[in-house]
Parts: sequence; structure tokens; C-alpha cells
Amino acid sequence: MRLTDAEWVVMEAVWDGVAVRARDVLERVHAQTGWSYSTVKTQLTRLVEKGVLQEGRDANAATYDARITRDEARRTALRSLLDAAFGGRVGELVQHMAAAEHLSAREKRALGELLRGDEDPRR
Repeated sequence: MRLTDAEWVVMEAVWDGVAVRARDVLERVHAQTGWSYSTVKTQLTRLVEKGVLQEGRDANAATYDARITRDEARRTALRSLLDAAFGGRVGELVQHMAAAEHLSAREKRALGELLRGDEDPRR
């Protein structure tokens, strides 16, 4: 399950709520995207077809709930990037990111602790 950039935008809006309606998603993403209601509905339909969202009903309105967590989607996206750009080698990705991006002293310390196994990376 690979998400497009547009699908990530929709999923972020869905993950922020529970049993969201298309109008809820539109309210959350319109300022960022300028999308119309029909564009949001199209994205939601595609995500249901992919099995990423589950569609339900609340009175006359369709509601949507995520079938995957944000962390699951991130893992899949990262694995895809890792395989495509770094031949699946995590060390090369970390080295590239550390060299290409400015890390604060705090981020460097946290990365060192993580690599030594001193800290839970989700904290």
C-alpha cells in the first residue's frame, strides 16, 4: 500500500478524527490544497478501494475510519524509499540524512542514544 502525496494529505485529516465525513476532511485540507468537495470524495473513494480506509454510515452521511495507523503508513513509505534509493541499507540512509541535513546538538545526542540502544525511538 503506497500512498500518493494527495492521499497522505487526506489520511492526515482522517487520522486527526474519528468517523470523519467528507466535509470534515474538506474543512481540514481546503486551506492547504484548495480542493473541492468532489476532489475530496474521489480521494476518499480511492483510499477505500485500496483498503486503507473503511467506509461506514452515520444517518445519511458516509463516514471514514483509518484501517492503518500513521506509523504503519510511515513504515511502508520509508521501506519503499529505503529499498529504491538505498538498496535497503538503513545505515546508508542514516549517513546520508546526517550529512545532508543540519542536526541540532539535541538531535545528534538522541541519534547517538538510539544507535547505542540507550533510548526508545518513539519517546
